[in-house]
Amino acid sequence: MTDKLEISPAEWQVMRIAWTLQRVTSSQVIEILQRKVDWKPATIKTLLRRLVQKKVLKTTKQGRSFIYEPIVQEQPTMDIAADQLFSSICEMHVGSTLAHVLENHQLSQQDIKTLQQLLKVKAITAPETVDCNCVPGEARCAE
Repeated sequence: MTDKLEISPAEWQVMRIAWTLQRVTSSQVIEILQRKVDWKPATIKTLLRRLVQKKVLKTTKQGRSFIYEPIVQEQPTMDIAADQLFSSICEMHVGSTLAHVLENHQLSQQDIKTLQQLLKVKAITAPETVDCNCVPGEARCAE
């Protein structure tokens, strides 16, 4: 898988179904998504086709149906998406963005313990402040 993966928010919804079920027909994806969003079957089939073209889903014909299976693993794909997001924002805002994520999303007790350990290790070598990386040689971002 490439480090530059472009998956739209709508395509993420399709991928979540594919990762959960591992083998899914377009009819199954349509049925599941139509319980959540008001999309036409043609739209959902277009999303499936795009994901096959992007080489994140593969398809095999089984009778009159097509079976879709993920080619890429879920966690590494999410890691790439997160890396792409964080590499596109100012370094000075990474901490506050992570804080926003932590405040607005549910975490398990184990997730919290893991994060606490990571932060404890990271704190040992963390700089006092983080420099703006928006324009080389300039530090104009406000915190």
